[in-house]
Amino acid sequence: MRDQLDRYFEDLGESEPHNVMSMVTQCVERTVLQVALERTSGNQSRAADMLGITRGTLRKKLQSHGLST
Repeated sequence: MRDQLDRYFEDLGESEPHNVMSMVTQCVERTVLQVALERTSGNQSRAADMLGITRGTLRKKLQSHGLST
């Protein structure tokens, strides 16, 4: 992850970075959601429990990442 961030900043050149935390969170969150669903065979209740969030929050996050089932 560190290498990817370094590359991102290098690619920006002289441009100022914006919303880096949001960008990283979105990238990581999508992968975490996918893995949780895979590990629970698509069971959203179990995936939500694994992630420490409510099922409703999980569903909203899945929709925001285009992962709705």
